Amino acid sequence: AGFTLPGVDVDRYTVKYNSGLELVEHLRAMGETNALFQRNPILKKDTALATAAIYQSMFGLEDGTVPATFQVIYMTGWKEHPSQQKAKRRGSATLSFSDLQKQFGSSQN
Repeated sequence: AGFTLPGVDVDRYTVKYNSGLELVEHLRAMGETNALFQRNPILKKDTALATAAIYQSMFGLEDGTVPATFQVIYMTGWKEHPSQQKAKRRGSATLSFSDLQKQFGSSQN
């Protein structure tokens, strides 16, 4: 797309649901269920209950909740402009990451 200085960040969120059916309800509200073009739009109650029970048995926690982890991906980039900061040549750094960590300390305590 012609973007320069692209960046990608990922945030992960784990949400606990009271049941697998509650998780499916949330996925539907987000529009994240079935994106197939020729899908069957009707999910039978027996199928939904069986699927929820299997999911609960496989991934359910001791407190009875069902965890689900969502990844939110952020992508940024800029269209090139003469005033824009230019990326440095690969390998041109004069300070290593370990030196930076020694100087400023670790933020991952």
